Amino acid sequence: MDLDLIPDAVFELDAERRVCAANRSAADLTGYAVEAIVGHRPGELLHCRTPDGRLLLSDGWHPSARLRCVERIPEHEVRLVTADGGEVSAMVTGRYRRDDAGRVVGAVLLARPGARRPAGVEGIEVISTVSHELRSPLTSVRGYTSLLLNRWDRLADDQKRTMLEQVNHDAGRVTRLVTELLDISRLESGRLVLRRQLVDLPALAASVVEKVRMVEPEVDAELAFPADFPQVYADADKIEQVLTNLVENAAKYGHPKGMRIFGRHRDGIVTVAVADKGDGIPERDLRRVFSKFFRRAETRPTGSGLGLWISRGLVEAHGGSLVVASQLGAGSTFSFTLPTAVPEELQQ
Repeated sequence: MDLDLIPDAVFELDAERRVCAANRSAADLTGYAVEAIVGHRPGELLHCRTPDGRLLLSDGWHPSARLRCVERIPEHEVRLVTADGGEVSAMVTGRYRRDDAGRVVGAVLLARPGARRPAGVEGIEVISTVSHELRSPLTSVRGYTSLLLNRWDRLADDQKRTMLEQVNHDAGRVTRLVTELLDISRLESGRLVLRRQLVDLPALAASVVEKVRMVEPEVDAELAFPADFPQVYADADKIEQVLTNLVENAAKYGHPKGMRIFGRHRDGIVTVAVADKGDGIPERDLRRVFSKFFRRAETRPTGSGLGLWISRGLVEAHGGSLVVASQLGAGSTFSFTLPTAVPEELQQ
């Protein structure tokens, strides 16, 4: 593709964060010839900085690049020095290029001079998706609370309990959706904070199954962890979020019966897997299940399509990985790894 046909300034970066290609718009924006831009890091030649003066891409990629789930570079304001010594403000976005192992091998940056634009298509899609998902539980909460307030004396105790249980369930669903929305922003911006503590994963898995069973009574899961399964330093809430998503997905898209949650550990790494006996996932969809907003049409999709994307990001933020294996007619297994070593920040 001819980069000069793109109206925005385009900078292609290699694995060392040096410009390997640029277009005519990049020359127009910076005042430098394309030949003068190529071979330099943006921070070196253009002194690219954030509005608060922080130099960009000087010591490495943005912290969020360590998370394989992060492909897009969120739009942010950058100030750069042009060839004549002036300064221009531009809005920059782009995407990372990764190899098969998920390592960043480059990036494509697009820069447009001027102030921040309205939310992009993806931002609008996030808002639209989450807004749609919030509408149902909020309508339920409002309806049941209104009914309880207006007819409290005329309702039997078992009716009140049923309604309150539904309100509690829907309120929990709203909380999870809001948490997902916040996690998207934190993962993509590299601002996710982990509150690590020693976590007993077998106990956490048992707790997750009991909580899911309260909503899905048919869930039947076998837990199989060795007696010497080690504890890990992790954010218990985030790992619970990951396990809950995997168990709920197994019950919803696999089969609530015959589920198996098992663990193993070796060479300083623990693995936790959730296996179902569903129909399995076709090969064409296996690489897409961790994509943002992906929902398989064959399963009459529900939900936001964000759960697995966020789960992979949360696991990778712990230094682990989340993968899937599936066989048509035999079910799927989602498994994630976590290191058992004491994190550096806790050692300090």
